[in-house]
Amino acid sequence: MEQNPQAAPAADPFGNYGYAILTAGALAAPDRMALTYMGERRFTYGELNRAVDRRAHALARAGAAPGRRVAALLTETVAVAEVYLALFKSGAVTAALNPYWDADVLAEVVSRSGATAFVYDAGAEEAVRAVRPRLPGVSSWIRVGGPSGEDADTVDLDALGADVPDTEPPVHGSGDDPLALFYTSGSTGLPKPVVHTHASALATARLWQDIPGGPDGVFGTGAIIWGIGFPAIAGPALYGRMHLVLEQDWGPENFLRAVPRERVTHVSLIPGFFSALLSESGHEKADLSSLTTVVLGGEPIAPALLARIKDRLPQARVYGYYGQTEAPYSVSGRIDDGTWDRRSSGRARTGFAVRVTDPDGRPVVGEAGEINLAGPHRMAGYDGLPEATAEVLRGVWYVGGDLGVLDADGNLQVLGRRSDAILKGGVWTQPARVEEAAQEVEGVADCGAVGVPENPDGAEAAEQRILLAVVPKAGSAVTPEGVARELSDRLPEHRRPDAVVVADGLPRTQDASGGPGKLLRRRIRDLYGHRAE
Repeated sequence: MEQNPQAAPAADPFGNYGYAILTAGALAAPDRMALTYMGERRFTYGELNRAVDRRAHALARAGAAPGRRVAALLTETVAVAEVYLALFKSGAVTAALNPYWDADVLAEVVSRSGATAFVYDAGAEEAVRAVRPRLPGVSSWIRVGGPSGEDADTVDLDALGADVPDTEPPVHGSGDDPLALFYTSGSTGLPKPVVHTHASALATARLWQDIPGGPDGVFGTGAIIWGIGFPAIAGPALYGRMHLVLEQDWGPENFLRAVPRERVTHVSLIPGFFSALLSESGHEKADLSSLTTVVLGGEPIAPALLARIKDRLPQARVYGYYGQTEAPYSVSGRIDDGTWDRRSSGRARTGFAVRVTDPDGRPVVGEAGEINLAGPHRMAGYDGLPEATAEVLRGVWYVGGDLGVLDADGNLQVLGRRSDAILKGGVWTQPARVEEAAQEVEGVADCGAVGVPENPDGAEAAEQRILLAVVPKAGSAVTPEGVARELSDRLPEHRRPDAVVVADGLPRTQDASGGPGKLLRRRIRDLYGHRAE
């Protein structure tokens, strides 16, 4: 997708993502609480909108013009909210960078993005220092949080914004205009730049039309709102005129402090978060009675873990969801009320569509196949990668390589990545099937299964052995032999682990799912694969 260096004419403001999710709320309910940061700073919708408008005016002075590509590396959640929204209003195209990337990945991603401006905060200063000499195409360096004290040509955005108005700036960008580049997790190769438009991001923001939210909702989250986490998590909360509670840390320990303090009602997390939370005794004395809605996604949930969540939070409705960076929150549905199979992630959201296709591309029901997603929330494509775009965008459908089963009522059960499937005894199985059984073994808090080739130098489709890594609950005496013995009675031969290891924790990626994100199966294989050989 080509960069447009020319300033586009002022856009319809309500088709602009930043204006629609924030300014519209400020116009309707300026005194409603919009955002709390670390329990210390609080903004009403009117106050937050004025703060964002000041950032927008300052960024315009710093050169963030409509159509210009601006790389953003921000670690402080309140800075992410203010700067992203200001850039979105201005019509600049934001390259939303991941603060967990190493210097090599960061430099390459920014170089390929075509960004000529780079905005960052104090928490990203070391990373910027490492990559700055490698980015000659960036002509404007903009720092949030005061002067750096090192680079005289770095713009101090705070100082620049000291005398700007807090009036609404000219709004640029709308509808199908590019909004941002949000990056895939990069589990193989360089992260791919996913182009979302103002329209596709707004479609994602309508999440609480499908899951009960409401203006009395208090949505709590942590530092994962950078990148796709913003349109998937922060944006829907603001669009729904909820109270967004931002923390720097959303791990179990701080979660147990922040939820009672702010009376958080809504959270969106991965199942692995609750594996960690409920494996320790610290949660037992915490007041979590305010939680009314728990949304789970990012990886399969075992029925045993769902039962543990309901035991601890009987007052909470539990919803599942499924989506990818290329098509966030595509499917949702309640999974704790017995309406359908607990393994289901629900049905396609309002205005969206899902189907499952066989290897020949024919839709199938009740059979495993590739998940296809469609709707206004779908990405426009991968920036600068036409061949990769053509591989996954097939007509109106996005086909990203995940496997699932769709029942006759439209409920989707996600099986996992096609590349994660394990071939043992001539039968393919998904790791989630092994993990569901392992979660039911007494004393197991978390687990991850992977396939290890019997012949490491052989073809990809060669027979594999199953390696299972388990994390015990605090105080539990879990042994590899005991887990293997339990599973030998619960699983057919082609799903039984060939090796079990007990680990202190499981490697997970950092993504938009609440601290450590999806299970990193490749790393499990690297760490423990020799046990299965």
